[in-house]
Amino acid sequence: MLLVLALVVVLALTGCQPAAEPEPGEHEVETKETDVVVIGGGGAGLAAAITAADNGAEVILLEKMPRLGGNTLISGCAYNAVDPERQSKQGIEDSIDLHFQHTYEGGDKKGDPELIRILVENALDGLHWLESLGCEFKDEVYTVLGALWPRSHTNVKPLGTGYIEALENGANERGVEIYLDTKAEELLQDEDGRVTGVKAVDADGNEIIFTARKGVVLATGGFAANVELRSQYDSRLTAEIPTTNHPGATGDGIVMAEKVGAEFVGMEYIQLLPTGDPETGSLAGWLAPGVDQMIYVNKEGKRFVAEDERRDVMTNALFEQTDALMYVVSDANSVWEVTSFGETEEQLVEMGKVLKADTLEELAEKINVPADALVETVARYNEAVENDHDPDFGKKLLGHKIETPPFYASPRVPTVHHTMGGVKIDTLARVISKDGNPIPGLYAAGEVTGGIHGTNRLGGNAIADIIVFGRIAGESAANSK
Repeated sequence: MLLVLALVVVLALTGCQPAAEPEPGEHEVETKETDVVVIGGGGAGLAAAITAADNGAEVILLEKMPRLGGNTLISGCAYNAVDPERQSKQGIEDSIDLHFQHTYEGGDKKGDPELIRILVENALDGLHWLESLGCEFKDEVYTVLGALWPRSHTNVKPLGTGYIEALENGANERGVEIYLDTKAEELLQDEDGRVTGVKAVDADGNEIIFTARKGVVLATGGFAANVELRSQYDSRLTAEIPTTNHPGATGDGIVMAEKVGAEFVGMEYIQLLPTGDPETGSLAGWLAPGVDQMIYVNKEGKRFVAEDERRDVMTNALFEQTDALMYVVSDANSVWEVTSFGETEEQLVEMGKVLKADTLEELAEKINVPADALVETVARYNEAVENDHDPDFGKKLLGHKIETPPFYASPRVPTVHHTMGGVKIDTLARVISKDGNPIPGLYAAGEVTGGIHGTNRLGGNAIADIIVFGRIAGESAANSK
Protein backbone atom coordinates (compact mmCIF):
# COMPACT_ATOMS: atom_id res chain seq x y z
CA MET A 1 0.00 0.00 0.00
CA LEU A 2 2.76 2.40 0.95
CA LEU A 3 5.94 3.19 -0.85
CA VAL A 4 9.01 1.35 0.32
CA LEU A 5 12.24 3.28 -0.06
CA ALA A 6 15.28 1.34 -1.24
CA LEU A 7 18.14 1.33 1.22
CA VAL A 8 21.47 2.60 -0.05
CA VAL A 9 24.56 0.68 1.09
CA VAL A 10 27.90 2.16 0.03
CA LEU A 11 31.06 0.06 0.17
CA ALA A 12 33.95 2.09 1.58
CA LEU A 13 37.57 1.93 0.46
CA THR A 14 40.25 2.13 3.12
CA GLY A 15 44.02 2.52 3.15
CA CYS A 16 46.44 4.15 0.74
CA GLN A 17 46.72 1.29 -1.73
CA PRO A 18 43.95 0.22 -4.12
CA ALA A 19 41.49 -1.76 -2.06
CA ALA A 20 40.95 -5.42 -2.64
CA GLU A 21 37.57 -6.50 -3.93
CA PRO A 22 35.33 -6.54 -0.82
CA GLU A 23 33.68 -9.72 0.30
CA PRO A 24 29.89 -9.85 -0.19
CA GLY A 25 28.23 -7.74 2.50
CA GLU A 26 31.56 -6.24 3.65
CA HIS A 27 31.44 -2.50 4.28
CA GLU A 28 32.68 0.08 6.73
CA VAL A 29 29.96 1.71 8.81
CA GLU A 30 30.39 4.64 11.16
CA THR A 31 28.55 4.31 14.47
CA LYS A 32 27.48 7.07 16.85
CA GLU A 33 25.73 6.70 20.19
CA THR A 34 23.55 9.17 22.08
CA ASP A 35 20.49 9.26 24.35
CA VAL A 36 17.87 10.52 21.90
CA VAL A 37 17.91 10.58 18.10
CA VAL A 38 15.46 12.97 16.45
CA ILE A 39 14.69 12.38 12.78
CA GLY A 40 13.66 15.61 11.07
CA GLY A 41 14.81 19.19 11.50
CA GLY A 42 11.57 21.11 11.11
CA GLY A 43 9.58 22.70 13.90
CA ALA A 44 8.48 19.43 15.54
CA GLY A 45 11.94 17.90 15.45
CA LEU A 46 13.67 20.98 16.81
CA ALA A 47 11.08 21.35 19.58
CA ALA A 48 11.62 17.70 20.50
CA ALA A 49 15.41 18.03 20.45
CA ILE A 50 15.43 21.13 22.65
CA THR A 51 13.02 19.62 25.16
CA ALA A 52 14.91 16.34 25.31
CA ALA A 53 18.10 18.28 26.01
CA ASP A 54 16.33 20.31 28.70
CA ASN A 55 15.40 16.99 30.30
CA GLY A 56 19.03 15.98 30.57
CA ALA A 57 19.41 13.95 27.39
CA GLU A 58 22.26 13.97 24.93
CA VAL A 59 20.63 14.56 21.53
CA ILE A 60 21.47 14.00 17.87
CA LEU A 61 19.18 15.44 15.19
CA LEU A 62 19.17 14.16 11.60
CA GLU A 63 17.92 16.25 8.66
CA LYS A 64 17.99 14.92 5.10
CA MET A 65 17.84 18.36 3.49
CA PRO A 66 20.80 20.80 3.28
CA ARG A 67 19.30 23.06 5.93
CA LEU A 68 16.90 23.00 8.85
CA GLY A 69 13.32 24.15 8.64
CA GLY A 70 11.13 21.78 6.66
CA ASN A 71 7.61 23.00 6.04
CA THR A 72 7.79 25.18 9.15
CA LEU A 73 10.32 27.43 7.46
CA ILE A 74 8.09 28.14 4.46
CA SER A 75 4.79 28.22 6.33
CA GLY A 76 2.47 31.19 6.60
CA CYS A 77 3.44 31.03 10.31
CA ALA A 78 -0.07 31.32 11.83
CA TYR A 79 -0.21 29.84 15.34
CA ASN A 80 -3.60 29.24 16.95
CA ALA A 81 -3.91 29.69 20.69
CA VAL A 82 -6.51 31.03 23.07
CA ASP A 83 -4.71 34.13 24.33
CA PRO A 84 -6.78 36.22 26.79
CA GLU A 85 -4.16 38.97 26.97
CA ARG A 86 -4.05 39.69 23.25
CA GLN A 87 -7.63 38.78 22.39
CA SER A 88 -9.22 40.88 25.14
CA LYS A 89 -7.55 44.01 23.75
CA GLN A 90 -9.37 43.37 20.46
CA GLY A 91 -12.69 42.55 22.09
CA ILE A 92 -12.46 38.90 21.07
CA GLU A 93 -14.19 36.32 23.25
CA ASP A 94 -12.64 32.87 23.15
CA SER A 95 -12.11 29.79 25.30
CA ILE A 96 -10.26 26.50 25.39
CA ASP A 97 -13.57 24.70 24.98
CA LEU A 98 -14.42 26.72 21.87
CA HIS A 99 -11.01 25.98 20.34
CA PHE A 100 -11.60 22.31 21.12
CA GLN A 101 -15.06 22.44 19.54
CA HIS A 102 -13.78 24.13 16.38
CA THR A 103 -10.94 21.61 16.02
CA TYR A 104 -13.00 18.51 16.79
CA GLU A 105 -16.06 19.45 14.74
CA GLY A 106 -13.92 21.05 12.03
CA GLY A 107 -12.40 17.61 11.46
CA ASP A 108 -15.84 15.95 11.37
CA LYS A 109 -15.26 14.48 14.85
CA LYS A 110 -12.67 12.09 13.44
CA GLY A 111 -9.81 13.46 15.54
CA ASP A 112 -8.84 11.87 18.84
CA PRO A 113 -10.51 13.99 21.57
CA GLU A 114 -7.69 13.34 24.04
CA LEU A 115 -5.04 14.56 21.61
CA ILE A 116 -7.12 17.57 20.63
CA ARG A 117 -7.61 18.49 24.29
CA ILE A 118 -3.85 18.36 24.84
CA LEU A 119 -3.32 20.56 21.78
CA VAL A 120 -5.74 23.32 22.73
CA GLU A 121 -4.85 23.33 26.43
CA ASN A 122 -1.11 23.60 25.78
CA ALA A 123 -1.04 25.85 22.70
CA LEU A 124 -0.58 29.10 24.62
CA ASP A 125 2.15 27.60 26.80
CA GLY A 126 3.89 26.49 23.61
CA LEU A 127 3.65 30.02 22.24
CA HIS A 128 5.15 31.45 25.43
CA TRP A 129 7.89 28.81 25.22
CA LEU A 130 8.72 30.01 21.71
CA GLU A 131 8.84 33.57 23.00
CA SER A 132 11.29 32.45 25.70
CA LEU A 133 13.55 31.20 22.89
CA GLY A 134 13.46 34.62 21.22
CA CYS A 135 10.56 34.20 18.79
CA GLU A 136 8.56 37.44 18.46
CA PHE A 137 4.84 37.61 17.71
CA LYS A 138 2.76 40.58 16.59
CA ASP A 139 0.44 42.14 19.15
CA GLU A 140 -2.80 41.46 17.29
CA VAL A 141 -4.39 38.13 16.43
CA TYR A 142 -6.40 37.51 13.27
CA THR A 143 -8.29 34.73 11.47
CA VAL A 144 -6.03 32.91 9.06
CA LEU A 145 -7.64 31.02 6.18
CA GLY A 146 -9.68 28.13 7.58
CA ALA A 147 -9.05 28.96 11.25
CA LEU A 148 -12.77 29.56 11.94
CA TRP A 149 -11.99 32.06 14.74
CA PRO A 150 -9.68 35.05 15.42
CA ARG A 151 -7.01 33.29 17.47
CA SER A 152 -4.20 33.14 14.89
CA HIS A 153 -0.88 34.66 15.98
CA THR A 154 1.78 35.60 13.46
CA ASN A 155 5.52 36.15 13.68
CA VAL A 156 7.16 39.53 13.36
CA LYS A 157 9.53 37.90 10.85
CA PRO A 158 8.22 36.58 7.51
CA LEU A 159 7.23 32.99 6.79
CA GLY A 160 8.43 30.59 9.47
CA THR A 161 11.89 32.17 9.71
CA GLY A 162 11.18 33.48 13.20
CA TYR A 163 10.33 29.99 14.42
CA ILE A 164 13.32 28.25 12.88
CA GLU A 165 15.84 30.91 13.91
CA ALA A 166 14.68 30.70 17.52
CA LEU A 167 14.53 26.90 17.53
CA GLU A 168 17.89 26.46 15.79
CA ASN A 169 19.54 28.83 18.25
CA GLY A 170 17.92 26.99 21.12
CA ALA A 171 19.19 23.64 19.85
CA ASN A 172 22.71 24.95 19.33
CA GLU A 173 22.80 26.53 22.79
CA ARG A 174 21.91 23.15 24.31
CA GLY A 175 24.56 21.24 22.44
CA VAL A 176 22.24 19.31 20.15
CA GLU A 177 24.42 17.63 17.52
CA ILE A 178 22.89 18.35 14.10
CA TYR A 179 23.59 16.31 10.96
CA LEU A 180 22.40 17.93 7.73
CA ASP A 181 22.21 16.11 4.38
CA THR A 182 21.76 12.93 6.38
CA LYS A 183 18.81 10.77 5.44
CA ALA A 184 17.38 8.28 7.91
CA GLU A 185 16.44 5.10 6.07
CA GLU A 186 15.63 2.45 8.64
CA LEU A 187 14.62 2.18 12.29
CA LEU A 188 16.66 -0.40 14.19
CA GLN A 189 15.17 -2.72 16.81
CA ASP A 190 16.53 -5.17 19.35
CA GLU A 191 15.28 -8.71 19.82
CA ASP A 192 12.48 -7.45 22.10
CA GLY A 193 11.17 -5.03 19.48
CA ARG A 194 12.47 -1.88 21.13
CA VAL A 195 13.59 0.82 18.69
CA THR A 196 17.26 1.33 19.48
CA GLY A 197 18.50 3.54 16.70
CA VAL A 198 18.54 4.62 13.09
CA LYS A 199 20.41 3.59 9.97
CA ALA A 200 21.15 6.67 7.86
CA VAL A 201 23.11 7.72 4.78
CA ASP A 202 25.01 10.99 4.41
CA ALA A 203 25.37 13.16 1.30
CA ASP A 204 28.37 11.11 0.11
CA GLY A 205 26.51 7.84 0.41
CA ASN A 206 28.27 6.76 3.60
CA GLU A 207 26.20 4.65 5.96
CA ILE A 208 25.99 5.76 9.59
CA ILE A 209 24.38 3.92 12.49
CA PHE A 210 22.97 6.19 15.19
CA THR A 211 22.27 4.29 18.41
CA ALA A 212 19.76 5.75 20.88
CA ARG A 213 20.06 4.72 24.52
CA LYS A 214 16.65 6.17 25.38
CA GLY A 215 14.53 6.72 22.30
CA VAL A 216 14.00 7.85 18.72
CA VAL A 217 11.64 10.67 17.74
CA LEU A 218 10.06 10.63 14.28
CA ALA A 219 9.47 14.19 13.08
CA THR A 220 9.82 13.68 9.34
CA GLY A 221 6.71 15.56 8.22
CA GLY A 222 4.00 14.50 5.79
CA PHE A 223 3.88 13.28 2.21
CA ALA A 224 2.26 16.11 0.23
CA ALA A 225 5.28 16.27 -2.11
CA ASN A 226 5.09 12.54 -2.88
CA VAL A 227 2.76 12.41 -5.88
CA GLU A 228 2.67 8.62 -6.07
CA LEU A 229 1.77 8.17 -2.42
CA ARG A 230 -0.77 10.99 -2.14
CA SER A 231 -2.55 9.95 -5.34
CA GLN A 232 -3.09 6.49 -3.84
CA TYR A 233 -5.42 8.12 -1.34
CA ASP A 234 -6.94 10.85 -3.54
CA SER A 235 -6.95 10.23 -7.29
CA ARG A 236 -7.30 13.98 -7.98
CA LEU A 237 -3.84 14.66 -6.61
CA THR A 238 -1.81 13.98 -9.73
CA ALA A 239 1.40 15.77 -10.64
CA GLU A 240 -0.68 18.53 -12.23
CA ILE A 241 -1.86 19.64 -8.78
CA PRO A 242 0.88 21.71 -7.11
CA THR A 243 1.81 21.64 -3.44
CA THR A 244 2.74 24.23 -0.84
CA ASN A 245 5.23 21.80 0.68
CA HIS A 246 9.00 21.69 0.40
CA PRO A 247 10.52 18.93 -1.80
CA GLY A 248 11.53 16.81 1.17
CA ALA A 249 7.95 16.14 2.31
CA THR A 250 7.91 12.64 0.83
CA GLY A 251 6.70 10.46 3.70
CA ASP A 252 9.99 8.83 4.68
CA GLY A 253 8.88 8.45 8.29
CA ILE A 254 5.68 6.73 7.19
CA VAL A 255 7.72 4.09 5.38
CA MET A 256 10.14 3.54 8.27
CA ALA A 257 7.33 3.32 10.82
CA GLU A 258 5.41 0.80 8.73
CA LYS A 259 8.40 -1.55 8.77
CA VAL A 260 8.42 -1.66 12.58
CA GLY A 261 4.70 -2.38 12.81
CA ALA A 262 3.23 1.06 13.47
CA GLU A 263 -0.49 1.65 13.23
CA PHE A 264 -1.71 4.39 10.90
CA VAL A 265 -4.76 6.59 11.10
CA GLY A 266 -6.47 8.98 8.68
CA MET A 267 -4.18 8.40 5.71
CA GLU A 268 -7.02 9.20 3.31
CA TYR A 269 -7.44 12.70 4.73
CA ILE A 270 -5.33 15.03 2.60
CA GLN A 271 -5.92 18.75 2.79
CA LEU A 272 -5.85 21.11 -0.16
CA LEU A 273 -6.09 24.87 0.02
CA PRO A 274 -7.93 26.99 -2.54
CA THR A 275 -5.27 29.70 -2.43
CA GLY A 276 -2.26 28.30 -4.28
CA ASP A 277 -0.22 30.29 -6.75
CA PRO A 278 -1.16 28.96 -10.24
CA GLU A 279 2.51 28.62 -11.20
CA THR A 280 4.14 27.34 -8.01
CA GLY A 281 1.41 26.16 -5.64
CA SER A 282 2.83 28.47 -2.98
CA LEU A 283 0.60 30.40 -0.61
CA ALA A 284 2.66 33.51 -1.21
CA GLY A 285 1.61 36.21 -3.64
CA TRP A 286 -1.59 37.73 -2.31
CA LEU A 287 -2.43 40.53 0.05
CA ALA A 288 -5.45 40.08 2.33
CA PRO A 289 -4.27 38.71 5.71
CA GLY A 290 -7.68 37.89 7.20
CA VAL A 291 -10.71 36.13 5.75
CA ASP A 292 -12.91 39.05 6.84
CA GLN A 293 -11.06 41.32 4.41
CA MET A 294 -11.60 39.50 1.12
CA ILE A 295 -13.95 37.64 -1.17
CA TYR A 296 -13.41 34.87 -3.68
CA VAL A 297 -14.85 35.24 -7.17
CA ASN A 298 -14.81 32.77 -10.05
CA LYS A 299 -14.14 33.51 -13.72
CA GLU A 300 -17.74 34.66 -14.02
CA GLY A 301 -17.11 37.36 -11.41
CA LYS A 302 -19.32 35.75 -8.76
CA ARG A 303 -18.79 34.49 -5.22
CA PHE A 304 -19.23 30.73 -4.79
CA VAL A 305 -18.40 29.94 -1.14
CA ALA A 306 -18.09 31.53 2.29
CA GLU A 307 -14.52 32.72 2.65
CA ASP A 308 -14.44 31.75 6.35
CA GLU A 309 -15.48 28.15 5.67
CA ARG A 310 -13.44 25.05 6.34
CA ARG A 311 -10.52 24.57 4.00
CA ASP A 312 -11.88 21.36 2.50
CA VAL A 313 -15.27 22.95 1.84
CA MET A 314 -13.70 25.92 0.06
CA THR A 315 -11.36 23.77 -2.02
CA ASN A 316 -14.09 21.36 -3.08
CA ALA A 317 -16.22 24.34 -4.10
CA LEU A 318 -13.31 25.71 -6.15
CA PHE A 319 -12.93 22.42 -8.01
CA GLU A 320 -16.51 22.95 -9.23
CA GLN A 321 -15.70 26.35 -10.78
CA THR A 322 -14.51 27.01 -14.33
CA ASP A 323 -10.89 25.84 -14.67
CA ALA A 324 -10.78 25.46 -10.85
CA LEU A 325 -9.55 29.06 -10.78
CA MET A 326 -10.61 31.95 -8.57
CA TYR A 327 -9.53 35.48 -7.73
CA VAL A 328 -9.01 36.82 -4.22
CA VAL A 329 -10.51 40.32 -4.32
CA SER A 330 -9.79 42.93 -1.65
CA ASP A 331 -9.25 46.67 -1.24
CA ALA A 332 -6.79 49.16 0.23
CA ASN A 333 -7.87 48.38 3.79
CA SER A 334 -6.63 44.80 3.49
CA VAL A 335 -2.98 45.62 2.81
CA TRP A 336 -0.33 44.90 5.42
CA GLU A 337 2.89 46.86 5.06
CA VAL A 338 4.61 43.49 4.63
CA THR A 339 2.75 40.18 4.21
CA SER A 340 3.53 37.15 6.37
CA PHE A 341 5.57 35.91 3.39
CA GLY A 342 7.76 39.02 3.46
CA GLU A 343 6.23 40.62 0.36
CA THR A 344 5.10 44.20 -0.15
CA GLU A 345 2.16 45.39 -2.22
CA GLU A 346 4.53 47.09 -4.64
CA GLN A 347 6.56 43.91 -5.17
CA LEU A 348 3.49 41.74 -5.76
CA VAL A 349 2.01 44.15 -8.29
CA GLU A 350 5.35 44.49 -10.08
CA MET A 351 5.70 40.69 -10.30
CA GLY A 352 2.18 40.38 -11.68
CA LYS A 353 1.03 38.20 -8.79
CA VAL A 354 -1.51 40.83 -7.78
CA LEU A 355 -3.57 42.98 -10.17
CA LYS A 356 -4.32 46.52 -9.00
CA ALA A 357 -6.95 49.01 -10.20
CA ASP A 358 -8.63 52.22 -9.10
CA THR A 359 -12.11 50.93 -9.93
CA LEU A 360 -13.84 47.57 -9.85
CA GLU A 361 -14.62 47.91 -13.56
CA GLU A 362 -10.94 48.34 -14.34
CA LEU A 363 -10.06 45.42 -12.08
CA ALA A 364 -12.61 43.23 -13.86
CA GLU A 365 -11.00 44.05 -17.18
CA LYS A 366 -7.56 43.14 -15.87
CA ILE A 367 -8.68 39.74 -14.63
CA ASN A 368 -11.00 39.15 -17.59
CA VAL A 369 -14.27 38.71 -15.71
CA PRO A 370 -17.59 40.44 -16.54
CA ALA A 371 -17.46 43.92 -15.03
CA ASP A 372 -21.18 44.11 -14.26
CA ALA A 373 -21.01 40.78 -12.42
CA LEU A 374 -18.03 41.82 -10.29
CA VAL A 375 -19.57 45.19 -9.41
CA GLU A 376 -22.84 43.51 -8.44
CA THR A 377 -21.02 40.84 -6.43
CA VAL A 378 -19.06 43.39 -4.41
CA ALA A 379 -22.15 45.54 -3.84
CA ARG A 380 -24.11 42.56 -2.55
CA TYR A 381 -21.23 41.53 -0.31
CA ASN A 382 -20.94 45.03 1.12
CA GLU A 383 -24.66 44.93 1.86
CA ALA A 384 -24.10 41.68 3.74
CA VAL A 385 -21.36 43.36 5.78
CA GLU A 386 -23.68 46.29 6.50
CA ASN A 387 -26.41 43.94 7.73
CA ASP A 388 -23.99 41.52 9.41
CA HIS A 389 -25.69 38.72 7.51
CA ASP A 390 -24.60 36.84 4.39
CA PRO A 391 -27.78 35.38 2.86
CA ASP A 392 -25.90 33.74 -0.02
CA PHE A 393 -23.20 31.65 1.67
CA GLY A 394 -23.51 32.24 5.41
CA LYS A 395 -20.15 33.90 5.98
CA LYS A 396 -19.88 34.91 9.64
CA LEU A 397 -16.72 37.02 9.69
CA LEU A 398 -18.02 40.13 7.96
CA GLY A 399 -15.79 42.83 9.37
CA HIS A 400 -14.81 44.82 6.28
CA LYS A 401 -16.50 46.14 3.19
CA ILE A 402 -14.63 46.14 -0.10
CA GLU A 403 -15.04 49.79 -1.01
CA THR A 404 -11.78 51.71 -0.66
CA PRO A 405 -9.61 51.99 -3.78
CA PRO A 406 -7.27 50.77 -4.99
CA PHE A 407 -8.76 47.32 -5.46
CA TYR A 408 -6.73 44.13 -5.77
CA ALA A 409 -7.16 40.66 -7.25
CA SER A 410 -4.89 37.63 -7.23
CA PRO A 411 -5.48 34.39 -9.19
CA ARG A 412 -5.53 31.24 -7.03
CA VAL A 413 -5.89 27.48 -7.60
CA PRO A 414 -6.15 24.34 -5.43
CA THR A 415 -2.85 23.21 -3.93
CA VAL A 416 -1.95 20.21 -1.74
CA HIS A 417 -1.13 21.51 1.71
CA HIS A 418 -1.29 19.04 4.58
CA THR A 419 -1.56 15.28 5.05
CA MET A 420 -3.66 14.69 8.16
CA GLY A 421 -2.92 10.97 8.30
CA GLY A 422 0.12 9.31 9.79
CA VAL A 423 1.35 7.14 12.64
CA LYS A 424 -0.96 6.72 15.58
CA ILE A 425 0.33 8.20 18.85
CA ASP A 426 -0.92 8.36 22.42
CA THR A 427 -0.95 11.32 24.81
CA LEU A 428 2.76 10.80 25.55
CA ALA A 429 3.58 10.89 21.81
CA ARG A 430 4.46 7.19 21.86
CA VAL A 431 3.95 5.47 18.50
CA ILE A 432 1.27 2.79 18.72
CA SER A 433 1.69 -0.58 17.02
CA LYS A 434 -0.92 -2.52 15.11
CA ASP A 435 -1.59 -4.60 18.23
CA GLY A 436 -2.56 -1.45 20.13
CA ASN A 437 0.51 -1.18 22.34
CA PRO A 438 3.25 1.48 22.30
CA ILE A 439 6.35 0.55 20.32
CA PRO A 440 9.12 0.80 22.93
CA GLY A 441 11.61 3.54 22.22
CA LEU A 442 9.67 5.19 19.38
CA TYR A 443 7.96 8.59 19.58
CA ALA A 444 6.52 10.92 16.97
CA ALA A 445 5.32 14.48 16.50
CA GLY A 446 4.17 16.78 13.74
CA GLU A 447 2.75 15.94 10.34
CA VAL A 448 4.12 12.39 10.39
CA THR A 449 1.42 11.65 12.97
CA GLY A 450 -2.30 11.18 12.40
CA GLY A 451 -5.41 11.34 14.53
CA ILE A 452 -5.33 14.92 15.75
CA HIS A 453 -6.98 16.92 12.98
CA GLY A 454 -9.47 14.39 11.65
CA THR A 455 -10.68 14.99 8.10
CA ASN A 456 -9.67 18.65 7.98
CA ARG A 457 -7.01 20.71 9.75
CA LEU A 458 -7.91 24.20 10.90
CA GLY A 459 -5.67 26.94 9.59
CA GLY A 460 -3.18 27.88 12.30
CA ASN A 461 -3.40 24.57 14.18
CA ALA A 462 -0.37 22.95 12.54
CA ILE A 463 2.31 25.12 14.15
CA ALA A 464 0.61 24.74 17.52
CA ASP A 465 0.52 20.97 16.93
CA ILE A 466 4.21 20.62 16.09
CA ILE A 467 5.31 22.67 19.10
CA VAL A 468 2.96 21.07 21.63
CA PHE A 469 3.58 17.47 20.57
CA GLY A 470 7.22 18.06 19.65
CA ARG A 471 7.84 19.08 23.26
CA ILE A 472 5.88 16.10 24.57
CA ALA A 473 7.80 13.68 22.34
CA GLY A 474 11.14 15.12 23.41
CA GLU A 475 10.28 14.90 27.10
CA SER A 476 8.92 11.37 26.78
CA ALA A 477 11.98 10.15 24.89
CA ALA A 478 14.41 11.75 27.32
CA ASN A 479 12.67 10.17 30.31
CA SER A 480 12.31 6.73 28.75
CA LYS A 481 13.64 3.88 30.86
